[in-house]
Amino acid sequence: MQSKKQASFMEATGTIAYNMTNNYMFRFILQKNKKVLKGLICALLHLKPEQIKSIEITNPINLSGDVSGKEFILDINILLNDDTQINLEMQNVNEHNWTDRSLSYLCRSFDQLYHGQKYDEALPVIHIGFLDFTLFPDCPEFYATYKMMNIENYHLYSDKFTLSVLNLSKIDLATEEDKRYEIDYWARLFKAKTWEELKELVKDKEYLQEAADSIYKANADEIVRQQCRAREEAERRERTLERDIKKLQEYNAELEVDNVSLKEKNLQQELLIKELQAKIASLENVE
Repeated sequence: MQSKKQASFMEATGTIAYNMTNNYMFRFILQKNKKVLKGLICALLHLKPEQIKSIEITNPINLSGDVSGKEFILDINILLNDDTQINLEMQNVNEHNWTDRSLSYLCRSFDQLYHGQKYDEALPVIHIGFLDFTLFPDCPEFYATYKMMNIENYHLYSDKFTLSVLNLSKIDLATEEDKRYEIDYWARLFKAKTWEELKELVKDKEYLQEAADSIYKANADEIVRQQCRAREEAERRERTLERDIKKLQEYNAELEVDNVSLKEKNLQQELLIKELQAKIASLENVE
């Protein structure tokens, strides 16, 4: 009896329910499929596949657990070739704290020496944030990498501390180097909204096809869809809270301005009263 052919993304049409900008989908696929993870790391770090000897997620989670709250682990910790620590995180909501947050993750990953280990045994750490917003509006970039270096002569202080940001909202700013390593293709894959767009994108690209297939299978799994929906709802609540906080901050700022204005008016009135009192006293003395 001939086995039934397994459905693939090549037969899919229409809208993709959940793509990889969904935090749960992002973690699910990279935790489930090491080939996709390997392809993504190769692109981001400009490596050849044969340069990756081993790759392991060191903070795997129960993918069927609760993902609706802030306690859901968003970042993915990776040990590459047993000699480099990498931290990945997808972030859709601009909470206006990314620089401090990413530095916190980076420092936490670096500070993992065991008792008795020497400082020079600390593994290099790389933090890569996938942001669907522009971190620095006055200096927009698609893929930016930061290191510790001398501000005068740009001499590198250490190559063990690296922080990168991939701006999914500025794919049009991809450089020739970004395109050579197909980082722009990965960004488009994360944001693809239809299967037609995805199929056109991954033509003749092995790792991207693997990712597309994983996205298709995950979208066909009702449990995964429920988890993606839960993360979407959690992010929607976060956005609503962020808007409410911003409105309150703006209202408080307006009140502060009004208070300053009232204080100035009160001060002017007090000065006027003192002047009038002085004139009255002067007239009384004349009489």
